Amino acid sequence: MSKPFIIGVAGGSGSGKTTVTRKVVETIGADKAAVIIQDNYYRDQSHLTFEQRLSTNYDHPHAFDWPLLIQHIDDLKNGVPIEMPLYDFSQHTRASQTETVVTGPVIVIEGIFALYDQALRDMMSLKIFVDTDGDVRFIRRLERDIAERGRTMHNVIEQYMATVRPMHNQFVEPTKRFADVILPHGSNDPAVDLITARVAALAS
Repeated sequence: MSKPFIIGVAGGSGSGKTTVTRKVVETIGADKAAVIIQDNYYRDQSHLTFEQRLSTNYDHPHAFDWPLLIQHIDDLKNGVPIEMPLYDFSQHTRASQTETVVTGPVIVIEGIFALYDQALRDMMSLKIFVDTDGDVRFIRRLERDIAERGRTMHNVIEQYMATVRPMHNQFVEPTKRFADVILPHGSNDPAVDLITARVAALAS
């Protein structure tokens, strides 16, 4: 292929986006896929105090550095390696280190707002929305944030009610209409197998 096959994997927090992405990468081979995690593109907040960072609405589109994300996807599309930022969720700001990402036949963009921005959507060959019941998503997020991000049950629940749920309804759920494929009940195996087989054929 002259240009990479770009896939957007969207859906609510805890919907199973990472599982879908992992299955795509496993099917085509890690050496053929460049994976961009949208969570790494939260805006840098090192100029704010820790208390100010805590008050940021991380579930609103404005929390993300869209120009950098779009530039990086455009670079990868044109064969230029990037330095993907990394995010420190314990400090609520961008980490000092970056991760070098080189392009491949397939580029996967994974994130709750992967289908939100039109410029980003216009670069995609396939747009996927992972559709999972809200109670399942909440339980997964609760377990993840406690285990991986140093959060307490209280602040996970508080954040979910204050921003995650209302922002999902206002901004994330509506992007479903842009999807080429909607995966009901999350990352169900038959649907994902069909997608990965198709992508593998294109990337071979």
